[in-house]
Amino acid sequence: MILPLAIKRFDLAKAKKAAVKELSAEEKIKAAAKRIFTQKGFAATRTRDIAEEAGMNLALLNYYFRSKQKLFDIIMLENFKKFIHGIVIEVVHENATIEQKLEKVVAAYIDFLALNPDLPFFILNELRNNPTSIASTISDEINQIRNSFFKQLQQGNKKSKLPPMEPFHFVANLIGLTVFPFVGKPILQRVTNVSDSKFNALMQERKKLVPVWLKAIMNAK
Repeated sequence: MILPLAIKRFDLAKAKKAAVKELSAEEKIKAAAKRIFTQKGFAATRTRDIAEEAGMNLALLNYYFRSKQKLFDIIMLENFKKFIHGIVIEVVHENATIEQKLEKVVAAYIDFLALNPDLPFFILNELRNNPTSIASTISDEINQIRNSFFKQLQQGNKKSKLPPMEPFHFVANLIGLTVFPFVGKPILQRVTNVSDSKFNALMQERKKLVPVWLKAIMNAK
């Protein structure tokens, strides 16, 4: 009876080690894919590039994720959820004025998009193919924003004399001013003859400018 029990314990320990190893391999692939997608973009990235970056063979990558698109979707969605969660912390759980929250949200958006330049294309593709997928995935976070920050917008801010604003207009303006430059980067760079380094510097500059423009829009009512 003792020997079978010892064998069972040994098998369980092996199973646990195998599970940890599998999880480690999966996370390594995701980390490598994020680096390559960020460096090359989705279109220029090959699954072989990701496998080499992760130090694994291509068959193992395909075993875990089946395709480049599947891996890209998983990474982008995880990043988007983390970002939304971070925004929720800024605008919901902090006792601050609309202006202070606005500055933090804009800075967070631009920093996040600079690190995840393919994310806007992922979101646009998801919205076109499955309009409810993203909203349902982040529904808890969105509800918190609706119940807190949106109410604050609708009530205005007496301390800073900001008038009430319809949340739809605020979100539309915020997305337009922060997300569109990343979506339209190739066109904007060609039209204005701006290099990658100059573009990145301008995006950092917009962290200060966009809150000023948004507050001016709110005051223009």
